Amino acid sequence: GVADGVGGWRDYGVDPSQFSGTLMRTCERLVKEGRFVPSNPVGILTAGYCELLQNKVPLLGSSTACIVVLDRTSHRLHTANLGDSGFLVVRGGEVVHRSDEQQHYFNTPFQLSIAPPEAEGVVLSDSPDAADSTSFDVQLGDIILTATDGLFDNMPDYMILQELKKLKNSNYESIQQTARSIAEQAHELAYDPTYMSPFAQFACDNGLNVRG
Repeated sequence: GVADGVGGWRDYGVDPSQFSGTLMRTCERLVKEGRFVPSNPVGILTAGYCELLQNKVPLLGSSTACIVVLDRTSHRLHTANLGDSGFLVVRGGEVVHRSDEQQHYFNTPFQLSIAPPEAEGVVLSDSPDAADSTSFDVQLGDIILTATDGLFDNMPDYMILQELKKLKNSNYESIQQTARSIAEQAHELAYDPTYMSPFAQFACDNGLNVRG
């Protein structure tokens, strides 16, 4: 799973990574405890979010989330995606499955939130049930890539596929190296003020003239 804290919370003195990090750690713990059904990743997201809502530890923030479950026995992938994080399934050098982005309007993704009492009803908050769910068969050799919009906003598919082609084998080191290389490239492009990124393209389609 991946989750991405909504940066706007910085304006309120809240670290946006706390909510997304806690959400994913909670989901991970539920899975490790066996409290999940592989074919229902929305259930994992719902249970994790509910636990955060009931928690006595003060936690504020919002986050997108994407959870992907590989059922090895049935060779099926079960996914739940809320917002603009997501996944790609690459087979034979081509994208065969991808998640759909969920946006309320430009640059405002669907998100899970915990707001302070005075801001409830003002802060955008979606239900985990709103997540887009899919199930499909996968094959040996498929590459499953999960990422936040930090990748998808900065690298078009063809660039991601170029990097994935460098994956020589399926050992951990090789996968780690490729993942790091993709992340570093996305990071570098994000700071190029003249780059026509997928995000900039989307912004232009919405009447905003931006680059980078």
